[in-house]
Amino acid sequence: MKNSIFDRFLPKENKFFLLLSEMAESISLESALMIECTKASTHQEAVDLYKKIKEKELECDVIQNKIFEELNISFITPFDREDINHLSSIMDNVADNVNSCAKRIMLYSPKYIPESATQLAQLVKDAADCITLAVGELDRLKKNPVKITEYCQRLKDIEHEADDVYEHFLIDLFENEKDAIEVIKLKDILHELEKATDMAETVGKIIKQIIVKYA
Repeated sequence: MKNSIFDRFLPKENKFFLLLSEMAESISLESALMIECTKASTHQEAVDLYKKIKEKELECDVIQNKIFEELNISFITPFDREDINHLSSIMDNVADNVNSCAKRIMLYSPKYIPESATQLAQLVKDAADCITLAVGELDRLKKNPVKITEYCQRLKDIEHEADDVYEHFLIDLFENEKDAIEVIKLKDILHELEKATDMAETVGKIIKQIIVKYA
Protein backbone atom coordinates (compact mmCIF):
# COMPACT_ATOMS: atom_id res chain seq x y z
CA MET A 1 0.00 0.00 0.00
CA LYS A 2 1.29 3.45 -0.87
CA ASN A 3 2.58 5.47 2.03
CA SER A 4 4.27 8.85 1.75
CA ILE A 5 4.29 12.26 3.36
CA PHE A 6 2.28 13.53 0.40
CA ASP A 7 -0.69 11.33 1.34
CA ARG A 8 -1.60 13.64 4.19
CA PHE A 9 -2.11 16.51 1.73
CA LEU A 10 -4.54 14.58 -0.45
CA PRO A 11 -8.19 15.63 -0.16
CA LYS A 12 -10.02 13.26 2.13
CA GLU A 13 -12.45 12.24 -0.63
CA ASN A 14 -9.59 11.17 -2.89
CA LYS A 15 -8.08 9.09 -0.10
CA PHE A 16 -11.16 6.89 0.17
CA PHE A 17 -11.32 6.26 -3.57
CA LEU A 18 -7.62 5.40 -3.65
CA LEU A 19 -7.87 3.08 -0.66
CA LEU A 20 -10.87 1.25 -2.10
CA SER A 21 -9.05 0.86 -5.42
CA GLU A 22 -5.98 -0.51 -3.66
CA MET A 23 -8.12 -3.05 -1.85
CA ALA A 24 -9.81 -4.11 -5.09
CA GLU A 25 -6.41 -4.56 -6.73
CA SER A 26 -5.21 -6.74 -3.85
CA ILE A 27 -8.33 -8.91 -4.14
CA SER A 28 -7.77 -9.30 -7.87
CA LEU A 29 -4.15 -10.38 -7.37
CA GLU A 30 -5.19 -12.71 -4.57
CA SER A 31 -7.85 -14.37 -6.73
CA ALA A 32 -5.33 -14.87 -9.55
CA LEU A 33 -3.14 -16.74 -7.08
CA MET A 34 -6.18 -18.76 -6.05
CA ILE A 35 -6.59 -20.04 -9.60
CA GLU A 36 -2.98 -21.27 -9.45
CA CYS A 37 -3.65 -22.86 -6.07
CA THR A 38 -6.49 -24.97 -7.48
CA LYS A 39 -4.04 -26.28 -10.09
CA ALA A 40 -1.19 -27.00 -7.67
CA SER A 41 0.40 -30.38 -8.47
CA THR A 42 2.02 -30.88 -5.05
CA HIS A 43 1.15 -30.08 -1.46
CA GLN A 44 4.25 -27.89 -1.14
CA GLU A 45 3.16 -25.83 -4.13
CA ALA A 46 -0.25 -25.34 -2.49
CA VAL A 47 1.46 -24.26 0.74
CA ASP A 48 3.66 -21.74 -1.08
CA LEU A 49 0.67 -20.28 -2.91
CA TYR A 50 -1.33 -20.09 0.31
CA LYS A 51 1.42 -17.97 1.86
CA LYS A 52 1.22 -15.53 -1.07
CA ILE A 53 -2.57 -15.46 -0.87
CA LYS A 54 -2.36 -14.78 2.87
CA GLU A 55 -0.11 -11.79 2.17
CA LYS A 56 -2.77 -10.28 -0.09
CA GLU A 57 -5.49 -10.97 2.47
CA LEU A 58 -3.44 -9.18 5.11
CA GLU A 59 -2.99 -6.23 2.75
CA CYS A 60 -6.77 -5.96 2.59
CA ASP A 61 -6.98 -6.02 6.38
CA VAL A 62 -4.50 -3.17 6.60
CA ILE A 63 -6.44 -1.13 4.03
CA GLN A 64 -9.72 -1.82 5.81
CA ASN A 65 -8.23 -0.56 9.07
CA LYS A 66 -6.88 2.53 7.30
CA ILE A 67 -10.33 3.29 5.88
CA PHE A 68 -11.84 2.95 9.35
CA GLU A 69 -9.25 5.31 10.77
CA GLU A 70 -9.83 7.86 8.00
CA LEU A 71 -13.59 7.73 8.57
CA ASN A 72 -13.05 8.58 12.22
CA ILE A 73 -10.87 11.63 11.52
CA SER A 74 -12.40 12.97 8.30
CA PHE A 75 -14.82 15.86 8.44
CA ILE A 76 -15.95 15.39 4.83
CA THR A 77 -16.48 12.03 3.10
CA PRO A 78 -17.66 11.38 -0.48
CA PHE A 79 -20.53 9.15 0.71
CA ASP A 80 -22.12 8.28 4.04
CA ARG A 81 -19.56 6.91 6.45
CA GLU A 82 -21.70 3.82 6.97
CA ASP A 83 -21.76 3.12 3.22
CA ILE A 84 -17.99 3.45 2.87
CA ASN A 85 -17.36 1.26 5.90
CA HIS A 86 -19.89 -1.35 4.74
CA LEU A 87 -18.45 -1.43 1.22
CA SER A 88 -14.85 -1.87 2.39
CA SER A 89 -15.90 -4.45 4.98
CA ILE A 90 -17.66 -6.65 2.43
CA MET A 91 -14.77 -6.28 -0.01
CA ASP A 92 -12.52 -7.49 2.80
CA ASN A 93 -14.85 -10.47 3.24
CA VAL A 94 -14.22 -11.46 -0.38
CA ALA A 95 -10.51 -11.56 0.40
CA ASP A 96 -11.18 -13.52 3.59
CA ASN A 97 -13.14 -16.20 1.72
CA VAL A 98 -10.43 -16.63 -0.91
CA ASN A 99 -7.81 -16.95 1.82
CA SER A 100 -10.01 -19.40 3.70
CA CYS A 101 -10.27 -21.61 0.62
CA ALA A 102 -6.50 -21.67 0.10
CA LYS A 103 -6.00 -22.41 3.79
CA ARG A 104 -8.33 -25.38 3.59
CA ILE A 105 -6.45 -26.77 0.59
CA MET A 106 -3.24 -26.46 2.57
CA LEU A 107 -4.65 -28.04 5.74
CA TYR A 108 -6.80 -30.77 4.21
CA SER A 109 -4.37 -31.79 1.44
CA PRO A 110 -7.15 -33.47 -0.58
CA LYS A 111 -6.29 -36.34 -2.94
CA TYR A 112 -7.29 -34.18 -5.89
CA ILE A 113 -8.79 -30.79 -6.71
CA PRO A 114 -11.72 -30.98 -9.14
CA GLU A 115 -11.95 -28.83 -12.25
CA SER A 116 -14.95 -27.15 -10.65
CA ALA A 117 -12.60 -25.50 -8.16
CA THR A 118 -10.64 -23.87 -10.95
CA GLN A 119 -13.88 -22.77 -12.61
CA LEU A 120 -15.07 -21.18 -9.37
CA ALA A 121 -11.68 -19.56 -8.78
CA GLN A 122 -11.85 -18.05 -12.26
CA LEU A 123 -15.31 -16.66 -11.51
CA VAL A 124 -13.97 -15.14 -8.30
CA LYS A 125 -11.20 -13.53 -10.36
CA ASP A 126 -13.79 -12.22 -12.84
CA ALA A 127 -15.78 -10.78 -9.95
CA ALA A 128 -12.66 -9.19 -8.44
CA ASP A 129 -11.82 -7.54 -11.76
CA CYS A 130 -15.40 -6.30 -12.01
CA ILE A 131 -15.19 -4.82 -8.51
CA THR A 132 -11.97 -3.10 -9.51
CA LEU A 133 -13.71 -1.48 -12.49
CA ALA A 134 -16.76 -0.47 -10.46
CA VAL A 135 -14.73 1.03 -7.61
CA GLY A 136 -12.57 2.84 -10.13
CA GLU A 137 -15.65 4.69 -11.37
CA LEU A 138 -16.98 5.78 -7.98
CA ASP A 139 -15.31 9.18 -8.09
CA ARG A 140 -17.22 9.82 -11.34
CA LEU A 141 -20.48 8.40 -10.04
CA LYS A 142 -22.71 11.31 -11.02
CA LYS A 143 -21.24 11.49 -14.53
CA ASN A 144 -21.60 7.84 -15.45
CA PRO A 145 -23.86 5.82 -13.10
CA VAL A 146 -25.00 3.57 -15.97
CA LYS A 147 -21.54 2.06 -16.42
CA ILE A 148 -21.20 1.28 -12.72
CA THR A 149 -24.67 -0.27 -12.72
CA GLU A 150 -23.56 -2.56 -15.54
CA TYR A 151 -20.63 -3.75 -13.44
CA CYS A 152 -22.99 -4.44 -10.53
CA GLN A 153 -25.25 -6.48 -12.80
CA ARG A 154 -22.22 -8.46 -13.98
CA LEU A 155 -21.40 -9.28 -10.36
CA LYS A 156 -24.90 -10.68 -9.97
CA ASP A 157 -24.53 -12.74 -13.15
CA ILE A 158 -21.19 -14.13 -11.96
CA GLU A 159 -22.75 -15.19 -8.67
CA HIS A 160 -25.46 -17.09 -10.57
CA GLU A 161 -22.82 -18.78 -12.72
CA ALA A 162 -20.93 -19.78 -9.59
CA ASP A 163 -24.09 -21.25 -8.07
CA ASP A 164 -24.54 -23.43 -11.16
CA VAL A 165 -20.91 -24.62 -11.07
CA TYR A 166 -21.14 -25.39 -7.35
CA GLU A 167 -24.45 -27.25 -7.68
CA HIS A 168 -23.12 -29.43 -10.52
CA PHE A 169 -19.98 -30.06 -8.50
CA LEU A 170 -22.08 -31.28 -5.54
CA ILE A 171 -24.14 -33.60 -7.73
CA ASP A 172 -21.01 -35.14 -9.21
CA LEU A 173 -19.28 -35.32 -5.83
CA PHE A 174 -22.08 -37.19 -4.07
CA GLU A 175 -22.61 -39.54 -7.01
CA ASN A 176 -19.00 -40.47 -7.68
CA GLU A 177 -16.80 -39.87 -4.62
CA LYS A 178 -16.96 -42.90 -2.30
CA ASP A 179 -14.56 -41.62 0.34
CA ALA A 180 -16.66 -39.74 2.89
CA ILE A 181 -13.69 -37.80 4.23
CA GLU A 182 -12.80 -36.56 0.75
CA VAL A 183 -16.42 -35.51 0.25
CA ILE A 184 -16.25 -33.37 3.39
CA LYS A 185 -12.89 -31.86 2.40
CA LEU A 186 -13.85 -30.95 -1.16
CA LYS A 187 -17.30 -29.64 -0.25
CA ASP A 188 -15.79 -27.36 2.38
CA ILE A 189 -13.03 -26.11 0.05
CA LEU A 190 -15.31 -25.21 -2.84
CA HIS A 191 -17.94 -23.72 -0.57
CA GLU A 192 -15.48 -20.98 0.38
CA LEU A 193 -15.08 -20.00 -3.27
CA GLU A 194 -18.84 -20.01 -3.76
CA LYS A 195 -19.16 -17.75 -0.71
CA ALA A 196 -16.58 -15.39 -2.21
CA THR A 197 -18.85 -14.85 -5.22
CA ASP A 198 -21.77 -14.25 -2.84
CA MET A 199 -19.75 -11.55 -1.11
CA ALA A 200 -18.76 -10.05 -4.46
CA GLU A 201 -22.42 -9.81 -5.43
CA THR A 202 -23.09 -8.07 -2.11
CA VAL A 203 -20.41 -5.53 -3.04
CA GLY A 204 -22.45 -4.81 -6.15
CA LYS A 205 -25.61 -4.38 -4.11
CA ILE A 206 -23.92 -1.87 -1.81
CA ILE A 207 -22.61 0.11 -4.77
CA LYS A 208 -26.11 0.16 -6.28
CA GLN A 209 -27.45 1.56 -3.01
CA ILE A 210 -24.82 4.28 -3.20
CA ILE A 211 -25.89 5.04 -6.78
CA VAL A 212 -29.50 5.45 -5.68
CA LYS A 213 -28.42 7.93 -3.00
CA TYR A 214 -25.93 10.01 -4.92
CA ALA A 215 -26.24 9.62 -8.69
